Amino acid sequence: MEKKKHLSLRLEDETRLKLRYIAKYEGRSINGQVMHLIYGCIRDYEEKNGKIDLSDAQKP
Repeated sequence: MEKKKHLSLRLEDETRLKLRYIAKYEGRSINGQVMHLIYGCIRDYEEKNGKIDLSDAQKP
């Protein structure tokens, strides 16, 4: 089982409140909304540029 990593974001209060509003409207938590946006970004990138090779991503 893959261990999830914690990621902390610093948001201005207005941005956080707007994100919470959108997340609630779409029936998601703020975390779920952020994950939805991230997955969409990755999908769009890979559609334009091809699948991301993670073999180099693990190197420090």
